[in-house]
Amino acid sequence: MDNQKVIVVDELTKRFEDFIAVDRISFEVSKGEIFGFLGANGAGKTTAMRMLCGLSIPSSGKASVAGFDVFHQTEAIKKSIGYMSQKFSLYEDLTIKENIRFYGGIYGLSKTQIIDKTKYLVEHLHLQKHENSLVKSIPLGWKQKLAFSVAIVHDPAIVFLDEPTGGVDPIARREFWELIYDASERGITVFVTTHYMDEAEYCNRVSIMVDGKIEALDTPKQLKHRFESGSMDEVFLKLARKAVRGE
Repeated sequence: MDNQKVIVVDELTKRFEDFIAVDRISFEVSKGEIFGFLGANGAGKTTAMRMLCGLSIPSSGKASVAGFDVFHQTEAIKKSIGYMSQKFSLYEDLTIKENIRFYGGIYGLSKTQIIDKTKYLVEHLHLQKHENSLVKSIPLGWKQKLAFSVAIVHDPAIVFLDEPTGGVDPIARREFWELIYDASERGITVFVTTHYMDEAEYCNRVSIMVDGKIEALDTPKQLKHRFESGSMDEVFLKLARKAVRGE
C-alpha cells in the first residue's frame, strides 16, 4: 500500500426524490489498500458503490476513481476497475478455461495476453485437471476464486467486491482472502463489502455506514479501541443500533 489516492470522495450524495440514500460521504482510499465498506441493509453502501463504479450518477458532491470523474468519465472508470458480486457473474455453461478467455476478450486483452493469462490462472488456482470442466459442475469455493481472478484478469487499478463470500464455508473464505492479499501486494486496490465481521478484521481500514452517512472510519484495531469492543462484530452492532431506516 502506498500514499497514492486511487479513490477520492468528497461530500458525495445520492437522492431519490425526497429520500437521501447517500448523505455527503467523504473518504479516500490508497493504492493497494484493502478497504472494507460496511453497513446494514438499507445503509446506502450499495448505492454508494454503484456511483463509484460508474453505474449511477451522483446528485451532488465530488468523486474520482482511478483518476476519473464519476460524473463525466464513467466509461473510463468501468475500463479501469474490476467487479465481482455475490452471484459471481460466471457463465455456467462455459468451461473454466472458456470463462477466462471470454472475460479476457471483454476486458480488451490481446490474443497473446489471453493465452498467457489463461495458463497462469489455471495453474495459480490449481485447476489444471479441471480446466475443461463446465463452471456449473465445480464447487462453490472454486467458482468464487475463479470469479475473483476473472474480475482482475486485466490488472485493474481497483476491484470492487460486493459481498463476494456469501454462502461459502470458512475454509473457502480464508483461501479467497489469500487471493485478495495477493492482489493487494501487486498494487490492486480492493474495495469490499461484507456481512462477515471477521472479514472486516482482514481489511487495512473499515468504513461503517448508518442511514446514508459514514459513522466510523479507521483501522479495525482503532475502531475496537474507540468503541471499547472486543471484536468488529461488537463495533458494528453498536453503530447499527443507531439506524432509523430499515431495508
